[in-house]
Parts: sequence; C-alpha cells; structure tokens
Amino acid sequence: MIPRRYVCCRTPEPPDINGRLDQPMWQRAAWTEDFVDIEGSARPAPRFRTRAKLLWDDACLYVGAEIEEPHVWATLTEHDSVIFHDPDFEVFIDPDGDNHSYFEIEINALNTEWDLRLVKPYRDGGPALNEWEIPGLRTAVHVDGTINDPRDTDRGWSVALAFPWTAFAEHAGCRCPPVSGDTWRINFSRVEWEVAVVDGRYVKTPGKPEDNWVWSPQGAVDMHRPETWGYVQFTDAEPDRAEFRPDPAEPVRMWLMAVYHAQRAHHDRHGRWSASIEALGLPAPPTDATARSARLALSPDGWTASVDTGQETWSVRQDSRLWREPSL
Repeated sequence: MIPRRYVCCRTPEPPDINGRLDQPMWQRAAWTEDFVDIEGSARPAPRFRTRAKLLWDDACLYVGAEIEEPHVWATLTEHDSVIFHDPDFEVFIDPDGDNHSYFEIEINALNTEWDLRLVKPYRDGGPALNEWEIPGLRTAVHVDGTINDPRDTDRGWSVALAFPWTAFAEHAGCRCPPVSGDTWRINFSRVEWEVAVVDGRYVKTPGKPEDNWVWSPQGAVDMHRPETWGYVQFTDAEPDRAEFRPDPAEPVRMWLMAVYHAQRAHHDRHGRWSASIEALGLPAPPTDATARSARLALSPDGWTASVDTGQETWSVRQDSRLWREPSL
C-alpha cells in the first residue's frame, strides 16, 4: 500500500483562521484525494466526502479540511476530551519520519480540540503525553448548516488550523521550520458515527462502531502506523509548477518496515525474534534502491535490521524506530 503524496506550497500571506476555506490563499492550495476507509480499497467507500489542503510559510503550517455531513453534531466542550467520541477531524504529524515522537490533534464541530504527543506508537508501548500542548495553535470551525439540530439537513463543516513551527521544533528531529524540498510524514483522519434522532436530538446507533476515513490508508483500524502516513513535501514553487520529488530511499524504508511487521508476526508465533531475514520469508531488499547489503542482528533489547545503499545506511529496530546514517 503506497502512501499518498502531496506538495504543500508556500503562501505569500497567511490565511485568516476563521474556518472558511474560500480566501484566495486557500484557493492556491490543491485538495488532497478524497478520504477512503482506513483499511483501504477493500472496504466500502465513505458515505460522505472529506478532503484537506495545506499551506506553509515561515511561521506556520496551515491545514484546512472540508467535511460533508448532512447532520452536524457535537457534544464535547472541554479541552483535551477524547474528541473522537464525537465526529471529528484529526491531524497526525511525524516531522522526521522515524515513527517516533509524533503529534496528534483532534477537533470537533464545536471547535473543541485535543492535542497530544506520542513518544512512540501504542503498538510499541508508547505512552501518549496528554499534557503536551501546542503553544500558539489557532483553530476555527465553520458549520454550513445548524449544529445539533435534527430538524434540517446540513451541508457539512469545515475547519482551519495554524500550527506554529515553534511548537514542533523541540521534538521534530529535523529542520523546523522546513525548507523547500523537505518532506514530512502527515496523515488526516475523520471519525464518523451513525446516529438516529431520539426525542429531538442525535443519538449514536447502538451496536454500530465508528467509521474511520483517512487520506492515506493504514491497512488496519489503527491510525498509529506512521509508516503508512502520507508524504507532504514543502516547496517554494508556484502551485502550477509544484511537483513531488520521490525519495529514492523509499523502497528501502518500506522493505525495513516489512521486516518489522514480519518480526512481530514471528514473535507472536514462536515467542522469540528471528535471527535471520531468510527465516522471515521476505524477498531481498529492493535492487532499484541500489541496496547492496542487509543485516539482522539480535540484541538484549530486541533486534536491529539494516540496509546499506552505498550512500547511507537505513535501520529499523523492534520498537519500529526507523533512522538513517551515512555509510561507512
């Protein structure tokens, strides 16, 4: 499953953060693809359209989203509530793409938000730092209809967010703010609940789990798989000249994450880590990435798998941290 790609263009002036996406600055930005089910194309397409767009300047990363919804509702008003208990829009940001130390924000149609930082994914034992805040964050919601009123049919809601680069810099692990050509891993999610009208108000349909619709599909009902998030590349180019430049090391990174998932499956079956790549049943590293060697070494903490491309060495370990170093 190939992650989505998006070119984020520099804005000559910051957009007003009012929840509307009709300003000329927002019009410069391309829409993402329409969201799909979190598990991918094997699942039914979402009932309602969701799409997003991004801009950047030296001060902030700007995110806008358009959320089609015939019945806009929300209940949570306290900051740092578990917002996905309402219908929501979510942003996930891993600046250096190492699967660790990433950021999440959730927001509902009442403009109530929850921001947190993950030391590492939940699957790897990572705690969520709920006390972490985004200083200077600006958010706004516009409802095209009437919120919490079942008597009419709404068009939906839109949201705009401005993330100051200073909020990410300490934990980004890379240049922050980025420069033209840098690429971050980012994804967007929408949680949707089926509802009925009971005594004049919206009530979740009993026994129906939430729908999870995303920009870049995860392959599982789990947003905390940063290796599947989309690639967002920043550019100074004009929108009509903006073109995504793939990283030639992407096949090596994807292969190493296949090793990670195969090791987890091996450990589940046998109660131990595999000491060899061959025992995992994986193909050789991708030759189109000029990979010339692959190693798998056990350690007291777990294991590390590495691939030397001739220019740099990429590695992943048992807690899914992915990193690169210059080749020796």
